[in-house]
Amino acid sequence: MKEKNIGFTIGKFAPLHKGHQLLIETGLKEMDEFFVVVYDTDVTNIDVEKRAQWIKKLYPNVNILYGFNSPKKYGLDDESVNIQMKFLSNIIKDIPVTHFYSSELYGEKVANYLDINNRVVDIEKKVVPISASIIRENLNYGKMYLEDFVWNDLK
Repeated sequence: MKEKNIGFTIGKFAPLHKGHQLLIETGLKEMDEFFVVVYDTDVTNIDVEKRAQWIKKLYPNVNILYGFNSPKKYGLDDESVNIQMKFLSNIIKDIPVTHFYSSELYGEKVANYLDINNRVVDIEKKVVPISASIIRENLNYGKMYLEDFVWNDLK
């Protein structure tokens, strides 16, 4: 019997943009099952449930998991990775994930820690040249990378 391919990604999705969508759509195409972990954050006043609703509206087949009270320590150093991975491992503990999807350098750290496949999608931001931090800095510039319903929630 073929092993079921189960992928996941993580993020704040603050806001959900076309780059996130490319990542999720790639995972949905390639995996038998796909999970999105939505982290809480203080970089936006849009709550985690609303950000998860954006994803579910576009991708009803995605399984949403929540990262409430997420660690505030980020980075690629061993201490930060260990803190983040303990938190993440607790969220996905009962799911036999096989692939981690990201467009960030930390993808390799997550995949190595969990001993799963690292699936990199547009890490150089050539297909979708945007990031959520750029959108937060200049909302009008980022409008073209947002779905209308996301844009309306941000205005």
